[in-house]
Amino acid sequence: MKPTIIGIAGGSGSGKSTVARKIAEALKPASVAFVDMDAYYRNHTEMTLEERRRVNWDHPDALDFDLLVSHLEALSRGEAVEKPVYNYVTHLREEKTERIEPSDVVVLDGILLFIDERIRARCDVKAFVDTDSDVRLIRRIRRDMAKRGRPLQEILDQYLTTVQPMHLQFVEPSKRYADLIVPRGGHNTVAIDLLVGAISRRVSQVQSGAAQ
Repeated sequence: MKPTIIGIAGGSGSGKSTVARKIAEALKPASVAFVDMDAYYRNHTEMTLEERRRVNWDHPDALDFDLLVSHLEALSRGEAVEKPVYNYVTHLREEKTERIEPSDVVVLDGILLFIDERIRARCDVKAFVDTDSDVRLIRRIRRDMAKRGRPLQEILDQYLTTVQPMHLQFVEPSKRYADLIVPRGGHNTVAIDLLVGAISRRVSQVQSGAAQ
């Protein structure tokens, strides 16, 4: 049975993961698989660590869209995939992978998710999490310092040189492709309820069609 694929885009620190988690909780007992677009950063093993730190990771060229599309196609066929595991400290993929099993629903999130037409075409429901820039920056600082071991100055430099300009150039304009915009991220229970309702109806229709 073909899974329902949910695409959740939005700026860095907008609350995409929180929205995805709440969707998964609300869809039980349906099975839900998570695919994070960050796992598909290109693996620049030919570069030194210092060179990788200078890469513009917020530009579409930093992502392996072909691999992500092939994995979405495999999941749509009911096949498991080996998703890369990205290390934010070394800016490289780890040797291990994460096995993603076929599920009723696939939740895909990433800042540049709607940039690629092939990915948009494979998403049954597309949502954009829209959060104020100051809130996103504060969340990014907290996350990168606590989970990725990055100093404050490095976080701020990256934000000003790549994160903010790429958000304005690519992420924000991609909002027009969304079926639903979720202001304030995971705190917007009304928008999340609407999103869950649309997904639930879609899953029920697919399951009913498969039963017939």
